[in-house]
Amino acid sequence: MTDPNSTSDGQFGRSASADGQTRIIPMSPKEALRPEKVPLPPRRSREARSQLVIFLNFVMTVITFLTVAAVAVVYYAFREYQQPGPLAQDTTFIVREGAGISEIAEGLQRRDIISNARIFKTVTQFMGDDQKSRHGEYAIKANASMLEIMDILKSGKSIQYAVTLPEGLTVKQMFKRIAAEENLEGDLPAELPAEGTLRPDTYKFTRGSKRSAVLAQMVASQTRLLDEVWEKRDKDLPLASKEEMLILASIVEKETGKSDERPQVASVFLNRIKKGMRLQSDPTIVYGLWGGDGKPTERELTKADVEKSTPYNTYRIDGLPPTPIANPGRAALEAVANPSRTDYLYFVADGSGGHAFATTLDDHNANVRRWRKFQDEQKKAADGAEQAPQP
Repeated sequence: MTDPNSTSDGQFGRSASADGQTRIIPMSPKEALRPEKVPLPPRRSREARSQLVIFLNFVMTVITFLTVAAVAVVYYAFREYQQPGPLAQDTTFIVREGAGISEIAEGLQRRDIISNARIFKTVTQFMGDDQKSRHGEYAIKANASMLEIMDILKSGKSIQYAVTLPEGLTVKQMFKRIAAEENLEGDLPAELPAEGTLRPDTYKFTRGSKRSAVLAQMVASQTRLLDEVWEKRDKDLPLASKEEMLILASIVEKETGKSDERPQVASVFLNRIKKGMRLQSDPTIVYGLWGGDGKPTERELTKADVEKSTPYNTYRIDGLPPTPIANPGRAALEAVANPSRTDYLYFVADGSGGHAFATTLDDHNANVRRWRKFQDEQKKAADGAEQAPQP
């Protein structure tokens, strides 16, 4: 028989009585459908909660301390980077080609230009400027800050030096001048370039630049110039190539230092070539006898020199010598490429630094007599000055 107090639809609850028996307690339908509460986990002890709080507080303290310390270090570093430096007076500083920021920083500190190499290096790297310095020699003002110094090194405005190589020097003479330039570094090649292939000019460079770099610039510049002038030449020139133009320009360069005379001197030689006459240029004799070293000082050409056969003696050979006898400049090249239109076949010095030109041999001989008379008068004047009693 079914117990009237039991049910299978969940509308009754159970509870324990004092005598240990389970009692059935009737529940409303709403209460029966209400989900049962899950019991809460057991609460940690006060001691356990205290240890966790202490650990978290320690972590936060450490993080805060490190953050403050980092901010302080960064502030100090950037402040030092912008502060006036220890340099007492203006100086110069050389950045070697290929030098890294560590080498630069240590060099600056060693010279007492900056106070702290590590700060200079770190801040420069942080700002992304560690690869922007350019080699060269830089002027640093007294008390310049690290920021100002780095701006100078990035600018590339280094101190410029110059070597001047005038027109008419031989390759060997130019090599000597480049080798003697103390602000250049490195060796020159043992083998000389071909005569005439170096452009006379003033070349600027920074301290520590390579001699070989200056030499390469000279060769490239002369090559460009030669191509440019040859392209604009008079098409009626009796010259087969730009190499022949270069040879004749070197002779014109050595014959006169007056720019307004070069086209006339060039016309004399070109007229002679057209007529099949020998050039008869004294500078070619000199090159044939002494080569790239040049004529010894105060050494006068003699009749024996003129009569001596060399591949360069244009009194003895027909046409042009085998190579240039010097390095001609733009004016001499342009004079040969576009000479004056004259009938001149002769010229001789006139005693004023220039030359007297002639179309006929008779006129030329008359000019030669005037030149020799001038030389005699100059010699007599010099002798008289030496013999005059000294006060």
